Amino acid sequence: MNFIQSILMGIVQGLSEFLPISSSAHLVFTSNFYKVFKGIPVEVIQSNEEIFLDIMLHLGTLVAVLIFFRKEVFEICKALWNAAKNRSLEDSNAKLGLYIIFGTIVTIILALPLNEVAEHLVYHPALVGFLLIFTGGVLFFSEYLSGKKKEAGSLDLKKSILIGLAQGLAVLPGFSRSGWTIATGLFSGLNRETAARYSFLLSIPIILGASMVYPLIKIDVAEAISYNWGAIIAGTFVSAVVGYLCIKYFMKFISKFSLNIFAWYCVLMGVCTTVFFSVYK
Repeated sequence: MNFIQSILMGIVQGLSEFLPISSSAHLVFTSNFYKVFKGIPVEVIQSNEEIFLDIMLHLGTLVAVLIFFRKEVFEICKALWNAAKNRSLEDSNAKLGLYIIFGTIVTIILALPLNEVAEHLVYHPALVGFLLIFTGGVLFFSEYLSGKKKEAGSLDLKKSILIGLAQGLAVLPGFSRSGWTIATGLFSGLNRETAARYSFLLSIPIILGASMVYPLIKIDVAEAISYNWGAIIAGTFVSAVVGYLCIKYFMKFISKFSLNIFAWYCVLMGVCTTVFFSVYK
């Protein structure tokens, strides 16, 4: 692990976590392209340090979304607290908090059985590229259906659960978390901005949970002392800064433009990586 690798992956994570292009796929591609550059077979298992860096990069983007949506997060937490005290869900922020809770629960229920498959896919970048092509198709189809709807609907419990299921599927590298959740929001009748905002808020508990639980289960403290912490911290900082800027400009973009540009990117990147890693073994 070195500074260049860590910072490069921080940039990739910050850009791809919130854009609908699959951050996990891009981390897989970046890691495997790095192996190719160094002459290392792609089948070589990731070190615990590399796995820990992935977790820290996600933590960096979590910081980004918490800072950007700090007012909304505070209002939701406050509303949920008041709703619990008053036993009332009249407040719209309390309802939104409840939707996030239920969306997170169904995400966990679906993601846990798929986690082993997801870990296996890390060493099969060609297959990850194919899944990215599929994500591009989902984005195209969501835009097509959304153009057919004359009037946008509002978020409710049923839609939040469907979006939570989409987030659970996105544990697989190549299935973009933001792409699948925003697309499901569009399928459900939400407008782009509402779907994107809910997608980002829904990411908070799941990224926080994964960042806290995984190190406790998998990371050896004695081994962690030997990690290149300077590189890890640098990559985490970069992912937070790039992630914040990405959210800021993506929210402006999605309110005016379609997701088709990202769909084309997913298809092209998926085709290129599938072909490349099918040839290079």
